[in-house]
Amino acid sequence: MLDDTIAAIATPPGEGGLAVLRLSGPRALAIADKCFVPAGKRNRLPSAADSHTLQFGKIQRHGEVIDEVLLAVLRAPRTFTREDTVEISCHGGILPAKLILDTLLLHGARLAEPGEFTRRAFLNGRIDLAQAEAVADLIHSRTELALAAANEQLAGKLSARINLLRDDLMLTLAHVEAHIDFPDEDIAPDTRDQLLARLDNGVRFMDELLRSATEGQILRRGIRAAIVGRPNAGKSSLLNQLLGHDRAIVSPVPGTTRDTIEETANIRGLPVVFIDTAGLREGTDDIEREGIRRSHASLAAAELILHVLDAGEPATETDLNYFTEFAGKKRIIIRNKTDLPVRLVLPETLKAPVVDVSCVSGAGLEALKDAIKELVWAGEINTGLLQVMINSRHQGALLRGRTATRAAAEALRAAATLELVALDLREAAAAVGEIVGKTTTEDLLDSIFSTFCLGK
Repeated sequence: MLDDTIAAIATPPGEGGLAVLRLSGPRALAIADKCFVPAGKRNRLPSAADSHTLQFGKIQRHGEVIDEVLLAVLRAPRTFTREDTVEISCHGGILPAKLILDTLLLHGARLAEPGEFTRRAFLNGRIDLAQAEAVADLIHSRTELALAAANEQLAGKLSARINLLRDDLMLTLAHVEAHIDFPDEDIAPDTRDQLLARLDNGVRFMDELLRSATEGQILRRGIRAAIVGRPNAGKSSLLNQLLGHDRAIVSPVPGTTRDTIEETANIRGLPVVFIDTAGLREGTDDIEREGIRRSHASLAAAELILHVLDAGEPATETDLNYFTEFAGKKRIIIRNKTDLPVRLVLPETLKAPVVDVSCVSGAGLEALKDAIKELVWAGEINTGLLQVMINSRHQGALLRGRTATRAAAEALRAAATLELVALDLREAAAAVGEIVGKTTTEDLLDSIFSTFCLGK
């Protein structure tokens, strides 16, 4: 429904310096007129104000003042949603913003659904679907690299490449359908070669984009790294050092960590979710046993294992068993307490990076960060790569598009019925078009925008 007017609080709940409310739709200015009282002669009612101006005044409800505000008037089409828009900045706090929102709803606005402002920007043609997703990525960015990748996608860098790919598929489809309309004329060999070359180029380009899927997902959601080892090996101390502040309780008493602790840190530009686990041993009571059970669950879900060992003690049979158990995962062996006499000898058959650290002095931590980055992301992170980082939805669409494009090329090479070639090409173009929203469904839009913040 684009003929109604929506409103929502755009800032997070709680107390702060300011709160911002957004109002968008055909009646945005009229609704704001009903509750805004301009201050002095220079400030005007929203409907009488010029576009992209700030008006100072008060919001009233039933004749009583709620708050002094700055009201921004933004007239269509030069707005985020391409609709008439009003943004109200009031004093921060739960009550002023809530009362202003209630007043806007009282005068005819509807409470916006999550992501509905961005959804309207997409439906009104201001941004495509990939750019809309970049808005959410921008909000949830946890590192500067993730922010840069979101900005590249929001600027349309990925969309431009996807649109070129889809245009090539549509052009090939047009050639094929033209020959279907004139069945007496066979496709000339040189024309067939040109069409096949275009399809092969499309497959290569999709392969290039698909190679960025893993990196894109790492930047968006981070990589989960479980810190494991025997009790008192220094797991919690390592977590505190990596985070740069005391998050986990550190004690010389084994078994202090009874539950898993999760915190995110920026490691060489990559968001890494560190999970401090209970020491791996037989639990002495029900609480510790539950903590150890959760540790094993975290290990199963982790993409990286940081196996912490006490360098001052010889390896035990338990340590050797864990070397074998974690062999199938990406892992780094960390010899902690290297500021003390070293008695730990690692097996020569152990195939994993080994880093020596001291959580007391901080020695070796920078080398550990380098090792983490190299293990989860080989090579340099450049601007060109950031421009084409696809997410899991894009990945699924490209996989379907690549399969259909290959099928079309194989059918064309085999001189199959052109109707079959056209069918595969339509499927390929539709799959690629899903990425930018040129082919989409209401269910897909609901799924994407339901993850957005309220008021965005």
